[in-house]
Amino acid sequence: MKNLIEVTGIELYAYHGCMGEEAVLGGKYIVDVILTTDFTKSAQSDKLIDTIDYVAVRNIVVEEMAIRSKLIEHVAYRILTRFKAEFETLISSSIKVRKLNPPIQGVVKEVAVVIEG
Repeated sequence: MKNLIEVTGIELYAYHGCMGEEAVLGGKYIVDVILTTDFTKSAQSDKLIDTIDYVAVRNIVVEEMAIRSKLIEHVAYRILTRFKAEFETLISSSIKVRKLNPPIQGVVKEVAVVIEG
C-alpha cells in the first residue's frame, strides 16, 4: 500500500545563491516535502517507530539548508539523498525548495525547484 506523508511550509533563512551578497545577506526559503511510504504498520500499531518521524524530516531539511550551495537544485538533491539514506520505509519523495524574493531583475515573488525520486 502507498501512503503519503506531507511536511509543508518549513520556513528557513539560508545563504544559497551564486552571488557573493547572498552568502552574506541570505534570504528566506520555504521547503515542502511529500514522502511516499507504507504506513499501514504504524496506523495499526500507533507507534512512532513504525513510521517516518516528522521531526526527523524537518531536522534533515534544516541541516541540509544550513550548508551553503550556489544552487537550490543542489540543496534539494542533498535533502532527497538524505531521505533515501535515513528512511528505510521510504518508497519515493518529492522536495520543493522555494526561494522568496530572489535577487533577480524585476519583481519576482519566488523561484522554486522540485525534485522527485
